[in-house]
Amino acid sequence: MDIQEVLQWTDEQVFAKTGKHLDSLQKAILEGTWQRQKYAEIAENYNCSYDHVKKQAWKLWKLLSDILEEDIKQSNLRSIFETLGSHNITNIGDCVNIINNNNVNLPSEKQELSEITPYQYFHQKRPYPPNNNNSNLNQPKKSDLTEAPEVLSFYDRISELSTLKQWILEEQMRLITIYGLSEIGKSAIAVQLIKEIQQEFDIIIWRSLSHKPLLSELKTNLIQCLSQTEDSPLPTVLDYCRSYRCLLILDDLQSIFSSGQLAGQYLPDYEDYGIFFKQIATSCHPSCLILLSWEKPREIAILEGKNSCIRTLHLQGLGEGGKAILEEKELLDEEQWLELIELYQGHPMALKLIANTIDNLFNGCVSQFLNSKTVFLGDLETLLQSHWQRLSVVEKQIMIEMANQSEEVEIEPMILELKLSLDEIINGIQSLQRRGLVEKGKKANRSKFFLDPLFKIYMANKEVNQ
Repeated sequence: MDIQEVLQWTDEQVFAKTGKHLDSLQKAILEGTWQRQKYAEIAENYNCSYDHVKKQAWKLWKLLSDILEEDIKQSNLRSIFETLGSHNITNIGDCVNIINNNNVNLPSEKQELSEITPYQYFHQKRPYPPNNNNSNLNQPKKSDLTEAPEVLSFYDRISELSTLKQWILEEQMRLITIYGLSEIGKSAIAVQLIKEIQQEFDIIIWRSLSHKPLLSELKTNLIQCLSQTEDSPLPTVLDYCRSYRCLLILDDLQSIFSSGQLAGQYLPDYEDYGIFFKQIATSCHPSCLILLSWEKPREIAILEGKNSCIRTLHLQGLGEGGKAILEEKELLDEEQWLELIELYQGHPMALKLIANTIDNLFNGCVSQFLNSKTVFLGDLETLLQSHWQRLSVVEKQIMIEMANQSEEVEIEPMILELKLSLDEIINGIQSLQRRGLVEKGKKANRSKFFLDPLFKIYMANKEVNQ
């Protein structure tokens, strides 16, 4: 028996018991222990603390002890698994009841994986054997990224990428929504994420919803793609998510939402998408669905919570990472770059447009542009206009009121000023939050809200009075 067999069997047993696969640290602990490494060595190789490795190892040994009904620890792991691999055990929990290897009864097709003995698992003909071709170790079995955009430049998103990888690889999240303004970098970070974690998945598929496919059409398309992995197609997308580790990305989700209404409300005949997303989020499987959108679905806000398998990332500006865009144009006055980045909220497209303007009209001099007190949006106005047109009447009223205020706004004054009901104000603010256009202030004593600064600039420039 080798470490790959140990990892495969352990992963299946842990999944059968907990509904979650081994995360990358658990795999590192198993591999390190198999190679007789100490926790300090494992921690150094994994680039984390000794205490964290020790704590996670204790949890892993306890879990394996429960599965095998045997006291598993670092000192005896290898000897116990070597015994399991060289004998057939009639009961996983009875590691002393060993029979002759000639009397092997392979499991029937209907036998549950959790009932299969270690010997049977390692020696039966498995439908998806490990790929021993080293040249393909970092590639998924099936990949269809034909609808993914080409990303020529990827700017610093280390923190966001780290968060996404933790959610997917360690916490085994089943549904992740990445939302934010148009051209903020949602697709770019998803493409980069695929490059960094593709080896963890059997199947990766990217689909755009920009042409508004009905759910039945999307499912048919996905199954046609997924069925190429085996001779007998499975009946549903969820069946593939259970049988393989799939990474599915749906881009342009906002295309199937209604305009002129509160955020995340589906177009007529598209409501079953919400049922599908809930099914993916609440069913037991090792796969992950990533949604890319200007706004997040209403049911996601209801379902997400500390103990759920749903996470949401509001993608915002680049911060200091925006310097790379200004460097490409070789702009001057580097000491003022952060001021420029902050003015445009680190929005990649805004920074590209303004860098081009500064290069052409101000000879690359950032200080001259800032001294002109000009807040130029250029073609970005068209993108922000698209967001404005999607808002409901109540949302527009709230946005105009917030744009006219120099400080964060409280709910009660807005009720009096706008002559709207409390329900209308609350629903409107929550909807604007789902769009990423309004955020809650950080002061703990009272709830105050502020408008996205870039959108506030847009409204000031356009003098929106609708």
